[in-house]
Order: sequence, then structure tokens, then C-alpha cells
Amino acid sequence: MLVQLILKSKAGAAVVTIAPDASVADAANLLSDKGIGTVVVSADGESADGILSERDIVRELGKSGSGCLNKSVSDYMTTKLVTCSSQSNVEEVLKQMTTGRFRHMPVVEDGKVVGLVSLGDVVKAQLAEIAMEKDALEGMIMGH
Repeated sequence: MLVQLILKSKAGAAVVTIAPDASVADAANLLSDKGIGTVVVSADGESADGILSERDIVRELGKSGSGCLNKSVSDYMTTKLVTCSSQSNVEEVLKQMTTGRFRHMPVVEDGKVVGLVSLGDVVKAQLAEIAMEKDALEGMIMGH
């Protein structure tokens, strides 16, 4: 199964971005307002300069206190991004997420972010594929 199938199931779900010079408080508000766990950091709104998750914010709050909320997103974002394309294999994406211990991966085509897949999206897609295979095998066994 390819990542493009996950993106199709999330049709209309625009990638939420924030500027690198925005405050961490602005990022926290954006995450809360949108009900999401991660935001792509992008100076131009199209390319991925980094990624900031709710975990990143909470980790820094625990270390340095509420003063971090006034700092820039660029101070805490992850810049060594692991990305995939719409043609990436979902199983490989799952392995990368598990090995790297992260939950969100930007989908990039020609230098532009076209989507964001979460660990939950990938697991859901894998479970749907397994269910279809199970149904097909049961049909074959039962002679349908």
C-alpha cells in the first residue's frame, strides 16, 4: 500500500504550517485550536523547514518553564526531518516512524509539503489492508 492512499482518505485535510519566527505560545494555540499534535514549520507555507509537536513543547516547558512560550518556534523545532513521498510504501513509513520514535511524517513532492501522515493513519491503513486480505481469504476458503 502506498502513502497516496492515506492522503486520499484524508482528502481536504490541508497541512497546517507555522512560520519559524512565530512564538511557541502561538504554536501551542494553533495545535489546540486545530486539535492536532504536530505542525509543519515553514517560512514560505510550502516547504518543510522543520516540525514542532506538542511533545516538543511539553518537554521544553518541563525543562525551562513557561518562559519558553515567548521564544520562537525555530528554537525548538526538529530540523532533521524524515519525510516520505506519496509513492512511499506504508510499511516502510511505519518502520521509519517506529525506529525513529516519532509520530508524524511530512509527505513531500518536489520540495513542497503535500500532506502529513501520522502513526495512527499508517496503523489504520495497515489494519484496513489486513481486514481486506482476511475477507478475501475467507471468501476463497468458503468458495464465494
